[in-house]
Amino acid sequence: MAKTRLGLACVVALFIAQGCATRPPETQGPEPRPLGREFPVRAAPRDAEGDDGSAALAEEPVGEEITLRRALALALLRSPKLSAVSWDIRIGEARRLQAGLFPNPELEVEVENFGGSGEFAAFLGSEATVVLSQLVELGGKRNARKQVAAFDAELAAWDHEAARLAVLTDTTLAFLDVLAAQEQLRLAQDAHRVSGEVLAAAVARVKAGKVSPLEEVRAGVAVSKSAINLETARRTLEGARGYLAAAWGSWSPGFKHATGKLDAVKPVPPLESIEGLVARNPDIARWAQEMEQRLAVLSLERAGRVPDLTVGAGVKYISGPDTPAFVFGFSIPIPFSDRNQGAILEAEYQIARAGDARKVAEVRTRAALAGAYHVLASAHGTAVSLRDDVLPAARRAYAAASESYKEGKLGYLDVLDAQRTLMEARQGHVDALITYHKAVAVVESLIGTGLADIPISENQS
Repeated sequence: MAKTRLGLACVVALFIAQGCATRPPETQGPEPRPLGREFPVRAAPRDAEGDDGSAALAEEPVGEEITLRRALALALLRSPKLSAVSWDIRIGEARRLQAGLFPNPELEVEVENFGGSGEFAAFLGSEATVVLSQLVELGGKRNARKQVAAFDAELAAWDHEAARLAVLTDTTLAFLDVLAAQEQLRLAQDAHRVSGEVLAAAVARVKAGKVSPLEEVRAGVAVSKSAINLETARRTLEGARGYLAAAWGSWSPGFKHATGKLDAVKPVPPLESIEGLVARNPDIARWAQEMEQRLAVLSLERAGRVPDLTVGAGVKYISGPDTPAFVFGFSIPIPFSDRNQGAILEAEYQIARAGDARKVAEVRTRAALAGAYHVLASAHGTAVSLRDDVLPAARRAYAAASESYKEGKLGYLDVLDAQRTLMEARQGHVDALITYHKAVAVVESLIGTGLADIPISENQS
């Protein structure tokens, strides 16, 4: 009797422990990729209505200059996109908790043979039965279900890592757009200033009777066009600033100016040294976990072939002699037609499909890397050539043409041509620099590592 009571106590304690469980172990997730690993990332709190307080640590600069590192830190702690994805991890943990719970026991009360006539009047001949039944899962369903839920939570962590890299890349690209817009504004201001200087020189020459008034009209038209371009550049900069602020969930930009070395161009590592790092990309690295999850699903569906057992025991009271009697019973489905065949077959198909999907992800990522690398190499060559050869020559040509025009040795069209050549060279240099830095950001996001961390031999630099 003592052993029986001890066994019942253990069973009750087990149910109580299961019922009191409120949260599963926290999901560890994959090791963060090296890119941006030094920045803290906001995570969803374990309490659905709580706040980890990390967003308060990153206050948006108001009236200050902002650097790329500051922008990245803000985005990783305040990005609505990353915050939303982080909740998927908590959702996965909640499902993991639910998957490990035992089925609830059922209490059944049945009263019969009452409310009639004669010996069954009122409750004279009634019988009452109280039965406590429990579903007993067979075939290892509970453990298989827990394993599937655990893998699902891990996959959510992989999705969070992919989202982290995406936020880093999107914020970097938005920051580069601000730098580009600032540079475009500076070019437009310089062009407007130069056009004004040429107009002043043309006015002086017209007054001196050295040239036709037509040159003054042409110079005035050029000034008007440069003013339009200047206003367009201002509007473009405002739009780029707003888009950057949106990376950390701000409605309007509070920073004053973006600071960065747009002209910093470093040697490009060879493609061979980059291709070997593509396995770090979450879209590829996650597939090992994905295959484990799908195998776990197959195990769960195979466990579904084993029918579950429902066991019940209770007491029956008869009103006449008022003597209790014990009742016991069990039920089990007969797997006659439904043996979970369709679900098992689907799980097997999902495993086969996963193999092809993994190849698609790898091919797509490697193709994207190859394309981004060629853009990077091309933009690097263009930026260096414009910086070292074209821009110095264009500046010398414009300075000589401008001086000769003031001395009356050249016509306005010659000065205009030299000015256009210089502006186009400066614009081309800015475009090449932006393309270079954006390609760097894309390549780094695909390999999960900064290009500065990849060594380059002397003959390659």
